[in-house]
Amino acid sequence: MVSITVFKGTKDGSIKQSKTEKAELSGDQVLLKVTASGLCGTDLHYRHADMVLGHEGVGVVEEVGPQAKYMKKGDRVGWGYEHDCCGHCQQCLTGMETFCPERAMYGFADLDQGSFAHHAVWREAFLFKIPDDLSDEAAAPLQCGGATVFNALHLFNTKPTETVGIMGVGGLGHLAIQFAAKMGCRVIVLSGSDKKKDEAMRLGAHEFVATKGAKELKVSAPLDRLLVTTSVQPQWDLLMPIMAPGATIFPLSVAEGNFEIPYMPLLLSGLRIQGSLVASRYVQQRMLDFAALHKIAPIVEKFPMTEEGITDAMEKLDKGDMRYRAVLVPQ
Repeated sequence: MVSITVFKGTKDGSIKQSKTEKAELSGDQVLLKVTASGLCGTDLHYRHADMVLGHEGVGVVEEVGPQAKYMKKGDRVGWGYEHDCCGHCQQCLTGMETFCPERAMYGFADLDQGSFAHHAVWREAFLFKIPDDLSDEAAAPLQCGGATVFNALHLFNTKPTETVGIMGVGGLGHLAIQFAAKMGCRVIVLSGSDKKKDEAMRLGAHEFVATKGAKELKVSAPLDRLLVTTSVQPQWDLLMPIMAPGATIFPLSVAEGNFEIPYMPLLLSGLRIQGSLVASRYVQQRMLDFAALHKIAPIVEKFPMTEEGITDAMEKLDKGDMRYRAVLVPQ
């Protein structure tokens, strides 16, 4: 039996330290010591739930179960939004296990543990080896934030000849800029004001467009795909004229309510709206290797893995003041 220190949400939204008990390892389970955890916008949605928070974890393997074959003590590994799947359905057999009907996802399963913790126990099959060229602090936000934007680009066959629009320069957007640029694409960033223009250009953008108050947007080339990473839906009628015929729009951030978009421009330009989740295991490992090879890393602010540190990080993220991903580090 292993006793694990964890940090949970509560009904009133405060963060509470607690304990989780885990039985002796079985199957391909792996016990790891958490060394870093990203704070994702999704974590804010579960702050009022009675569950352990966090799903952007990195740690060091301390012990492996009897059926673990590929990892050993001392390995650095990460994990993300999905913890398990059935392994037998059509989605699992074709490498699309994030859509498995029996998938175990953050917020819906394994509520007794997360990455806001000192230790965790996960299946080896859902852990990812961290390349040597990525630090723990850099790798943690990639487990969900990086996986989300890379999946939209990689899974749907982005070509280096394409023009890719990135809407929003935040936790997701600043990573999307780097991935798209390193894939060889022309990257056009759309943001409310010029405030983040210089940073977007340093991250690899080729063009920057401020949208606030604009009656019309002008770009050097129509967008072949647009990744929307803002927390609210954009002004679609402003964006439709700059989309190329047959272009694809990826709404990537979490928002409630209905998705509404101008109907006739969608038809007349043959546009596609593509839903996309975090990456499958195959794509996730490729994302980590790609990031390590091309020196892609999130811009982070560090906070201690304590009740106070998590609270401070969450409040700063909720206010929109984070630059750009928070990383919690156990003390």
